[in-house]
Amino acid sequence: MRAWIGALCVLVASGCTAGGLSADPAVQAEGPEFTLAFGGDVNFHNQTQRLLDDDPQTAFGDAGGALSEADLAIVNLETAITGRGTAATKRFLFRSDARAVTAVKAAGVDAVSLANNHTLDYGRVGLADTLSVTRRGKLPTFGAGLNASQAYAPWRTTVRGVKVSVLGVSEVPDLANEWAAGVSRSGLAMAINHRLAVEAVRRARRTSDVVIVIPHWGSEFDHCPTPEQRALAADLSTAGADVILGAHAHVLQGQGYLGKTFVAYGLGNLLFGGDLPIPETWRGGVLQLTLRGRTVVSRTFVPTEMSAETRRPVATTGTERDEERARVNNLRDCAGLTQSPTG
Repeated sequence: MRAWIGALCVLVASGCTAGGLSADPAVQAEGPEFTLAFGGDVNFHNQTQRLLDDDPQTAFGDAGGALSEADLAIVNLETAITGRGTAATKRFLFRSDARAVTAVKAAGVDAVSLANNHTLDYGRVGLADTLSVTRRGKLPTFGAGLNASQAYAPWRTTVRGVKVSVLGVSEVPDLANEWAAGVSRSGLAMAINHRLAVEAVRRARRTSDVVIVIPHWGSEFDHCPTPEQRALAADLSTAGADVILGAHAHVLQGQGYLGKTFVAYGLGNLLFGGDLPIPETWRGGVLQLTLRGRTVVSRTFVPTEMSAETRRPVATTGTERDEERARVNNLRDCAGLTQSPTG
């Protein structure tokens, strides 16, 4: 599979300069090395639910190759997995069945974030089912739980000898109070008030080599992060986050360094059913990062676009691929990020 990735002439960081791309400066760091992959928003609804009816093993299309290539792969799973519960009072409601777990695992995904504005679309009954189905399917989750202690707890794993903690938090204000986890109430890890999220990162920092945070945040269809996103990113970075990988805007946002923390504000839609109102919402990709110690030393962005017929992600190639990478690089300025670590 590495040959498949390499054949794409992948990324600015590789030194490929076609289509006006320039290589990222070399980043020096010491320590054990591993690769991390992140895809953006994923749901199984309408068109993407039909992919499960067809064959869950192939639902992620080309994105599956880019995800399974990494030592550790994560996506934002933006759906309840339940056939029960009461629908929330909101415009968009997403739910699926246990085949969603099959599809995610077949794509090489190691864990999913549930800290988003759709996990409780069918209430706490739906959340309980989601947690039960993913547990039975041996698909680790984070960002939600049966109480606040579970919701804010990181998923911990060891990759090539590196102790990694991954946390999920939601900064989406809709239904935030109703859906927040409490001392004895199931729900989500919320970051409207940064304090609990910051404390969770600090706790994880004390016992981890690498801390990764997956926030659900921002303004839909806005390519530039909001002031709220930037403020939360700064607080998470100060608390000890090494990598911050965001979702929710449904379009690609900027990526780069905030001090020594690598931030990708938004990866767009990877596999998403439902209304896609503008062309940019059909696009997303898989971001592959190489970490050495706590530092991201190189990145590879594999742009994808969903098939109009099936919504299955297809890797873009040639000029289209290079233009998409250049667009992502140009979003770094409005995100307030740098091309290399600082500080």
